[in-house]
Amino acid sequence: MEWTEERAAALREARCVVVKVGSAVLTTETGVNLAIIDSLAAQLSALQESGKRVVLVSSGAVAAGRSALRDCCEIAGMPHKQAASAVGQSRLMHHYDEAFARYGHLSAQVLLTRDDLRNRERFLNARNTFQALLDWGVIPVVNENDTVAVQELKFGDNDCLASLLLNVVEGDLYVNLTSASGVYADNPQTNPEAGILPCIEDVHTLDLDVMCGGKTSVGTGGMYSKLLAASRAAQLGVPTLILPGREPRILERAFSGEPVGTWVRPEARVVSRRKYWLAYQSEPSGTVTVDEGAARALLQQGGSLLPGGVCDVSGAFEPGALVRIAGPDGTVIAVGLSNYGDRDLVRIKGHRRHEVAAILGDAHFPEVVHRDNMLLDAVV
Repeated sequence: MEWTEERAAALREARCVVVKVGSAVLTTETGVNLAIIDSLAAQLSALQESGKRVVLVSSGAVAAGRSALRDCCEIAGMPHKQAASAVGQSRLMHHYDEAFARYGHLSAQVLLTRDDLRNRERFLNARNTFQALLDWGVIPVVNENDTVAVQELKFGDNDCLASLLLNVVEGDLYVNLTSASGVYADNPQTNPEAGILPCIEDVHTLDLDVMCGGKTSVGTGGMYSKLLAASRAAQLGVPTLILPGREPRILERAFSGEPVGTWVRPEARVVSRRKYWLAYQSEPSGTVTVDEGAARALLQQGGSLLPGGVCDVSGAFEPGALVRIAGPDGTVIAVGLSNYGDRDLVRIKGHRRHEVAAILGDAHFPEVVHRDNMLLDAVV
């Protein structure tokens, strides 16, 4: 199928749409742009009324807090940023509640940390909560819980959160509203002549360091993180549409068939939702470097990682931790759950199975990382 046909079919047939909007779209130097919020609520309400389930991932809490506090407080450091988020989140949600109510819809605030998705029981509880809200026709407005999140439990940015949320709500279309007109073919800061790509056939082949500039001044993302999120979505079989969020009626125009923004095609070979959750539940705790033979067995033969193929171990981690698996040149080729902690893995690296048994006794596993607990080409 041509990508134009694929795009038209996906926009028409999507059952659950995750829409992410960033601070650069929502806010100005003086605070939250209420006209943008009203327009967004109108367009999302129309999508909901067309029979689609809609989940909104919204940045803007910290920026809204900064605006409210600008005359009395200086925001410096993480505690101040988290406090500003607490001030801004209630104001941001108040604006959304009022805007959606004008169009006859209820909205609900959902604040998440990475630990809510890392813990399998809490992940399932979150899934059930979203299911109930969507069954009721309520539009969830999701943000990272910046007020309480610590660094190791943070998603990093709402682009990452939105890509992981696709797995929670079983989304089949991801729309990212940004301050740019779409994805440029080259970095526009260094190449002013760079044009917008109407379609990205394979997002994993892009050199993001060359294409993308730095982060935006009011948010934590930038096009780099948006394309990382699109890469993750593509692995799940979900296409991404990156749109200029400040343009009038942009969602309405896109869903009506206007060729706006950049379409990112999904992968033909889709990973299971379990492996997706496993790979992105948390940041990897360490790196296991393998030799050429082991890398070839993983990439070409679908094998598990055995102790004999391990040549180096870095980082401190316990058994069951998520680790990167890197090839001889340092390129990360997979992530997976290690059956061994770093100390035991250092002891058995490069050894054959009978040698591992002699070193560790009977309490050992044949594999360092089983192929069922591994995702190749993970976006980490």
